[in-house]
Amino acid sequence: MQTQGKILIIAGSDSGGGAGIQADIKTVAALGGFAMTAVTALTAQNSLGVQAIMPVPTDFILAQLDSIFSDFGADAIKIGMVFDPLVIKALAEWLTRHARNIPIILDPVMVAKGGASLIADHAVAAMTSLLVPLATCVTPNIPEAETLSAMTISTLNQRRTAAKHILSLGAKSVLIKGGHADQESTIVTDLLVTPNGEEIFTSPRLKTSHSHGTGCSLASGIACGIAQGRTLSSAVNRARNFVAAALGSAPGLSDPSFAKGHGPLNHAVYSFDSDA
Repeated sequence: MQTQGKILIIAGSDSGGGAGIQADIKTVAALGGFAMTAVTALTAQNSLGVQAIMPVPTDFILAQLDSIFSDFGADAIKIGMVFDPLVIKALAEWLTRHARNIPIILDPVMVAKGGASLIADHAVAAMTSLLVPLATCVTPNIPEAETLSAMTISTLNQRRTAAKHILSLGAKSVLIKGGHADQESTIVTDLLVTPNGEEIFTSPRLKTSHSHGTGCSLASGIACGIAQGRTLSSAVNRARNFVAAALGSAPGLSDPSFAKGHGPLNHAVYSFDSDA
């Protein structure tokens, strides 16, 4: 049996259960890790969109982190929704003091699947300058990579340029996901760039609207793999395989009445002992 791994997830709650902390916990559990959480915001959310957001006070976010680290510690950290620049600043300072040697997977969540903004406009600069430099791997989709690199991305070479820019901000590696690229293509191409080179991952494109939580699940899956001792490449590969399987068996595919909008993945598609 593989090493379990302790993964601290710093992210917002999705009351609909498809993304955010809920998707993170499900993913880590499915892959055999132990998930711990510091909730940054509460959302009133379902498959149709985000109806309301209530940020968690900064001091209580830090209290959650202190509590976890005074007992469990962590083998890897995944950061998702961080709504406010003051939270980002406090979080970066805390991580610098207490988690300098722990791998951090940063999913720069900016917009929910339904289109609602999940980060204040003035918080993007704080994320770019304070959290990106702490990241072992940043996992933006193409719109997020465009924001972080301040450029338009429509080709694979432009993704390479954007990734190099994000590396120049201090990140150790960047995985630019290709789900938003060329919707007519039958293949999804994800690009992993490190200072030592690049690796391309491909998989068949699944034509489905039931994809809520894919980014959260992928980043948490990567963090889980790193916590369990996998290389970054191996962690990315397993996480991608898990998300593809969860997408392919999403409950909304077999039961159209399950969700009225962007339905969730099937995080229970296989157990952690699967060699995916």
